[in-house]
Parts: sequence; structure tokens; C-alpha cells
Amino acid sequence: MPTVDCDNVIVVDADFADKVAFDLIVNFERMLGRRIPNADMARWIDCLALDGGVREGQQQTQVALVHSKTKKGMEYFSPANFDEELNGKAFSDNLGEFVINTFSEQDIISRQQLLVDMVSLCAAAKEVKRLVIVPDEADYDAVRHALRQADDDKRVTVLAMQPMPGGNFRQEILGYSLMNALGISADEL
Repeated sequence: MPTVDCDNVIVVDADFADKVAFDLIVNFERMLGRRIPNADMARWIDCLALDGGVREGQQQTQVALVHSKTKKGMEYFSPANFDEELNGKAFSDNLGEFVINTFSEQDIISRQQLLVDMVSLCAAAKEVKRLVIVPDEADYDAVRHALRQADDDKRVTVLAMQPMPGGNFRQEILGYSLMNALGISADEL
């Protein structure tokens, strides 16, 4: 589980994010008539942080990538390997330090339940000031329910491919941050 002694936490369903990246690559390669490279993981994490209200400064953000146990990495991101390239790694830029950890589903807990449990833990933690979540659309209701315990002063942002009904949190469109990480600029559209 991500440490909750940090102001900023990003929780991502990595399998879902990878699927969305694939869909965007396929569609934009056809539309733009050029090859789209894999998404730059650090650039995407920066975009998620900005969507969640993180601004320049010396701060730490915990990033939790939740994935199925059959996956060794993300196919449409770079770096991609959960164990060798992402787990326990960090990078720093003008938004502070980002510490990445990967979490695999197990026989006793599904990927979906693991993500919802992390969201619940972070929503209840007083130390967490900003929480960003990228859930699978199928898990939206469970995530919305888990966020009911979040403090009113906590900034919670959920990213999805389309606006979702209800919830006492901010929403952003996931496709915009992924397009940025894939190197697709607005003037190309």
C-alpha cells in the first residue's frame, strides 16, 4: 500500500490505463497518419499530478500502479516493466519527487478490490491532501463509494474517459493527459 504520510497520492489501475493508451494509439495513428510512440510514464505522471492540483515545489508524491498478476509490465508505456523499471523507482522535476510503487493482485484480493482499498485508505488519511485516481470504468461506483469518507478539505480528482455521474470530487478527462504523454499535440488535431 502507498504510504499515507505524504501530501500527494496517485492511484492508477495500470491495466486500464494501458488499454486506454492502446486505444488512443490505434485511433490517432489512423487519424494523424503517423506512428505514435509509447506513452512517456514520467510525463503522464506529471500530467496526472497537475490535474490533481499539484503545483511547483519541493514535495513528494506517491504513485501506486495496481495491476493484474499476469502482467509483467505495461505494453504502451515507457518505462514499462513493473518489477525492473518502475517498482521502487523515483524521479524529480519542478513538481517535486515522485516515488513509484507497483502492486499486483493476489489470489486473496483482486486488482479491483486492491485499488478500492488503497483509495479508501488514502481518502481516510489526514496526511493526504491531494488524491488522484485512475480507476477502470467498471470500478467507478466502488471508488465513488470509497471516497465518501474523504475530508471536505481534501482535493480528490478522478480521471475517466468520459464524465461520470455523482461524487463529491473533481473529474478530469483521462484522454487529455494520455495524449500529452503520447506526444500528440493539440495543433495536430
